[in-house]
Amino acid sequence: MDMVMSAAPVAESLAERSYRVLRDRLIMLDIAPGAPINEGLLSAELDMGRTPIREALKKLETDRLVHSFPRRGTFATMVDIKDLAAISEIRHLLEPLAAEKAALNPNPALRAELADTAAAIEQLDESQDRRALMEYDLEVHRLIYRAAENQYLEETLVRLDNLATRIWCLVMDRLPSITGHIQEHASLLRAIIAGDPGKSRLLAEEHVRHFEATIRSIL
Repeated sequence: MDMVMSAAPVAESLAERSYRVLRDRLIMLDIAPGAPINEGLLSAELDMGRTPIREALKKLETDRLVHSFPRRGTFATMVDIKDLAAISEIRHLLEPLAAEKAALNPNPALRAELADTAAAIEQLDESQDRRALMEYDLEVHRLIYRAAENQYLEETLVRLDNLATRIWCLVMDRLPSITGHIQEHASLLRAIIAGDPGKSRLLAEEHVRHFEATIRSIL
């Protein structure tokens, strides 16, 4: 299964490519919180001019992943654990809605993609690299949001999940295991595939609640 972090949209523009690369580096903390974003270095590395990079940075600022300061430049935003409560409050409301809507979507291609993802997750074990596990987590959430077929819901949840994942990455080394948390998605995906909106909503609620409780348990 292609990982979400490496999968690129077909015929994406330079700005879209720049956005995707920077977004994923910021989410996974490859670009450290508070670190400056050097447009010149990125331009050389990605083999593109500065214009698409600046377009990407504008979008990333809307996503709350970078912040620009006049005459100082652009920096990766800090990761504040105190944001967990506010992020979780909205996710508690919207994640179950997305799961419910995804379960009501009869699209066979999406159902097949959900089934492939569920099967891959069920095969995960403790030997899996933690970064790869986090990429699975991102992939599952983005797939469910897409299956809900509501552009505004999808965009909102992707942004919230990106911010939640940054918090997750910040404390990941302090967690004894994250495999179980990732594997929770399998039963959720199976409920969506079965077209069970009630069970899908319930499992999504439990997953978000477990995520928040896990983070708080080590603070």
